[in-house]
Order: sequence, then C-alpha cells, then structure tokens
Amino acid sequence: MDRQEYPRPQLVRKEWQNLNGVWDFAFDDRNEGTKQKWFLTDSTAFDKEINVPFAYQTERSGIADPTFHDLVWYKREFTVPDHWKNKRVILHFGAVDYRAWVYINERFVGFHEGGNTNFSFDITEQLTEGTQTVVVKVEDPSTDETIPRGKQYWIEESDGIWYTRTTGIWQTVWLEAIHPLHISKLRFTPDVDRGEIGVEFELEGDLTDAEVQFDIRFKGEGIVKDTVVVHERYNRRSFNLYNKKIFRTGFHHDGWNWTPENPNLFDVNITVMEKGKVMDKIDSYFGMRKIHTENGMVYLNNRPYYQKLVLDQGYWPEGLLTAPSDGDLKKDIELSKQLGFNGCRKHQKVEDPRFLYWADQLGYLVWGECAASPSFSENAAARLTKEWIEIIERDYNHPSVVAWVPLNESWGIPNVRDNRQQQHHSLAMYHLIHSLDQTRLVISNDGWELTKTDICAVHNYNHGNKNETVKYEKYKEDLGTLEGILASKPARRSIYANGFEHEGVPILLTEFGGIGFKVGDDSGWGYTSVTNTEDFIEDYRRIMEAVYSSKALFGFCYTQLTDVEQEINGLLTYDRKPKCELQKIKEINDMWHPGVI
Repeated sequence: MDRQEYPRPQLVRKEWQNLNGVWDFAFDDRNEGTKQKWFLTDSTAFDKEINVPFAYQTERSGIADPTFHDLVWYKREFTVPDHWKNKRVILHFGAVDYRAWVYINERFVGFHEGGNTNFSFDITEQLTEGTQTVVVKVEDPSTDETIPRGKQYWIEESDGIWYTRTTGIWQTVWLEAIHPLHISKLRFTPDVDRGEIGVEFELEGDLTDAEVQFDIRFKGEGIVKDTVVVHERYNRRSFNLYNKKIFRTGFHHDGWNWTPENPNLFDVNITVMEKGKVMDKIDSYFGMRKIHTENGMVYLNNRPYYQKLVLDQGYWPEGLLTAPSDGDLKKDIELSKQLGFNGCRKHQKVEDPRFLYWADQLGYLVWGECAASPSFSENAAARLTKEWIEIIERDYNHPSVVAWVPLNESWGIPNVRDNRQQQHHSLAMYHLIHSLDQTRLVISNDGWELTKTDICAVHNYNHGNKNETVKYEKYKEDLGTLEGILASKPARRSIYANGFEHEGVPILLTEFGGIGFKVGDDSGWGYTSVTNTEDFIEDYRRIMEAVYSSKALFGFCYTQLTDVEQEINGLLTYDRKPKCELQKIKEINDMWHPGVI
C-alpha cells in the first residue's frame, strides 16, 4: 500500500490512522451526484475504484484517464478504535484539488476551497457505532484560468510548459484522535542573534488545571526543561539555547545553527497536563536559522551564502504531483545534493510536507512557491491570497524554507508592467507574506517586472546553443554587471515594472539553462539542445562559466532537475535516471566555491 508515512512531520501524535488506499470512485460528468444524493451510504453510483492519494489522471490511481472530468466522488468505510471513544476524532486531508465537500455517515461536515494546502474537520459528532462511511465530492474546473492551477493545462493534451492536470485528492487522508484539551497551533521562531527560540502555542479545551511541559534536546543532550501554567488560549515563551557559549553560536563552523552543510535540528517534546494526567503529547523539531540580505548579498546565519539552486517541479511519471513514495521525495533531495546544489526552487507547486521534512533533515534550502492562476481577476487575487495564508500557516516551522515566491513571470498579473491594479496585487502579496512571516525573504514576481522585492530574481535563457557565439557573448555581457542585468530584457520584459527600481537587493539568476537532451525513447524540447552526453556536460559547463563570470550575481537556480512530460531539459530523466555522471555536474557546480564565506 502506498504512502503510509506520518503526514504531518512537524506535529506528531501517536494516535492516528491512515486512510490512503482503495476507495470507491465515480465521475459525475452530468452534475447529478448531489441531487441524487450520492453521499448516502447505500448509493450505487460508485462504479470505479481509485488508489488514494493519487489523482484519477495518474497510473498509480489505477484509472489513468487524462480527459476532463470536473466533478468526481470518493467513498470508503473505516472503523474507529474503541479506545478513541472519549476523544475528539479529526479527519485530515493533505490536499484536494480544487473544491471539496465532505460527508460522514450521510451528514455534511464541511467544505474547503484551494488545491494546495491541508484542511481538517472534527467529525466526532457524526460518528456512529460500528463502521463509518466518508464521502467526498470534488469539483476541479478544468478550463477555469482564474484558479491557482500552476502547470496544470486547461487544454486536455499537454503542450509546451503545461502538463496533465491533477483532480481531487492528491495528498494523504488520515484520522487523528485528540483529547478535548490539546494544542491546536504551534509555531517556532528562531532568533539566532539572541540564541533563543520563540514558541507560540494555542490550546483548545478547558484550561482550568492545564499546564504545558517542554523538553528540548540537541542530539540527545537536554537543553531546556520547563513547565508553563497556562491561563489563556494563546501563549508565547522564549527559551535560551546557546547560553552565551561561542561554540554554539556558529563562531566555530556552524555551531548549533541549521545550514545545508550542517542541518542541526533540535528535538522537542511537548506535553499538556491536567491534574498530573497527560492530555496531549506532541513530538516536533526546529532549526536555528536566520536569512537576511545586506550589501547586495544573501546572508545565512549572518554570513554571506551563495545559493546554488535547481528548479524542481515535483512531478513523477506515475503519480504526477504525488510522489509514489516518501522515499522518492527524499531521493530527489539526495540526487540534487549529489549534483552539487544546496537547494531548490519548488516551482509552481506547494510540495508535500514530507519533502520539507527531508529538506530539514538532509540540509537543503527551499524556495516555496504556489501554483499561479494564468489570468488576473478580483476572484483570482482573492483565491491566491487565501492559499498563501494557509501555506504559511502550514509550513512556517520548516527551517529549510528560506524564501517565498508568490508570483512568477507575471502569471496572473500579465499587465503588471503598467497596470496599477496588478502592481497593487504584487505589492499586496509581498506585504501580506511579510506580515505573516518575518523570518524569510519574499520575491515579488520571480523573473521580471518586479515591484517591491527582497531579491531581484531574473530569468534569462538567451545563452543559445554552443555554435551561437554572438548570442552567448551577449548573454555573458548582460549578466556580467549590475548595469547589464538591469538594462537587459529577457523575454522582452523589463526587470522592474514601471515605477519601481532596483534598491540594492541581491541579484540572482533564478531560471536559465534548460538544455534539451533526449535519452532513450523520450521526445520533447529544451531551451537549447544537444545530442550526446559529452556535449551535454560541456554545454552545462559553458552556461555555468557565464554565470560564474558575473560580478553582479549572488546565486542561481538552474532549469531543471528532471524532465517533465514533453520537457526533456532536465539533468535527470522523468524517472530520475541521470543523463550523465552526477559527479561531472557537481565538479562544474564546484568550479567556484563561494559556499559559506
């Protein structure tokens, strides 16, 4: 059975039940399911089976139908353990694209809109004796260009940079048992300068005799043990970790701070007590990590840090947006590091929290990005805003995430160069994210036509093929200096929108490369092309030499880690086979060793 790992690695409880696996399934192309009450337990409308959490378009689902079906229904039975009877039972969905209506034992329990983030419902009052039934209705408008759809094409057959859609449940479904007195929210905010971790937590239930115990450890060594008597639902505490010890602060190597080279993590056990009895128990972790910009450079833990990122779209041949296994998420990070990258830009996708868990554990920077809507409207702006509020709520505690990218290449804001309404949307996303999260950088519109931004993120694929010498020299000239970059117009777009200008922030080349190289029976396209392994390596070297010769760039993001459907411009094939020796790419990435300065 697929995807049985614990789905919420930043807040782990012992009492849970995975609902992945075989569900009953039905297409509702005539939109008659609600009227005919398919949510009833004895409904005979379910004529198919599907392997959750894989979308019906995927091979792993068991259906593998890429055609449009905008309304689909799911159903399965489950039982609740007897020892859960005095607890609240919560039904969790990792992600459902795009709108979901949920029924338990024929009773409606809730609705969620947004295809990228998790949601949950307390289903305790809907449970009965014996077997329970959950039914989920999903609507995913295939051609609506105002919903955050990312790379999911609104035409049936994939083409260009657009891929097969993902409809319905695409991340883990699971149950959790909690006591009425429990922690409902947990936030860790590291302060590297002070050597402190700020902990915010909220409680639900009767607080009359409640207290919360903290046990913080570093590699097994006890650092903090404290008990907090609570009187309010919202609480905040700060704990000193370094205790003014130089070796802990990073004076010698990384100390206890989190970096890709030394992904140091603190383990946390939190226990909610009532009159000496355990009501809730959580296992979590955090990393001490600071990211900021200064003097045109990005600083990690107060030291300049050159980011060598790779564009990662998070697609798999048999699962599309859903990784076949937890090990596949880990493998992508391991392969990237073997190629000499220290992080990725997760492109047009909010990745599974398990990916961020492995990035935390293995030491891997992540730029978090959300699926964009192709078109602008007031509804599109509202939908993207809602998704970003939920993204930050979910992923705030992951030390690997160092930047947020709310907009990409003017998608969803096609007229942002001159249109004040769309400029306001870009500015609103920048300031909204900073209002929710002060610990990370925000890139307003990755690629070009930037407004207010923490990084000037530029896309430029104009390096040409190896025989296009004039084009290549122009590429080097454009990237070589600050003035050259700001005056360039890749894709015929200005770097900044009208009314905005560079304010001394670091400049990174965040899309380039994309060398097309056909392996085996694959066919497709790339931004340039080669026909053999030797030329592939040399073309990569040629392009990276242009990047490393720049006196203005302070990091990059190469396109891309893997082939995706008709795009054959990855360093790996779609099924993760290297197109050349990994060490060869790493040697080129290591030509210049800015690393941690």
